[in-house]
Amino acid sequence: MENSYRFYRNTACRYFPCHEKPSEDEFNCMFCYCPLFLLGDKCGGLFEMNYGIKDCSNCHLPHTAPFYDVVVKKLSDIISKGADNYAENN
Repeated sequence: MENSYRFYRNTACRYFPCHEKPSEDEFNCMFCYCPLFLLGDKCGGLFEMNYGIKDCSNCHLPHTAPFYDVVVKKLSDIISKGADNYAENN
């Protein structure tokens, strides 16, 4: 399967789908837990702060196949710059 390293769907997961969108056919479980969560407001996703807690319920960035490259690029930048430096300067 082309792009099989970019897309994985686990329909057997008891939480599938964990967000209402994208559609179940397009839902990508590759990044089940968003690896960009700890970047706070620098993650690039759609989130809200509720009582000081980051709420990503409305963010679909890590769950759509086209954003695989965005997530991997940010992870690559974090690794090359160092997580603390990246969060402070981006």
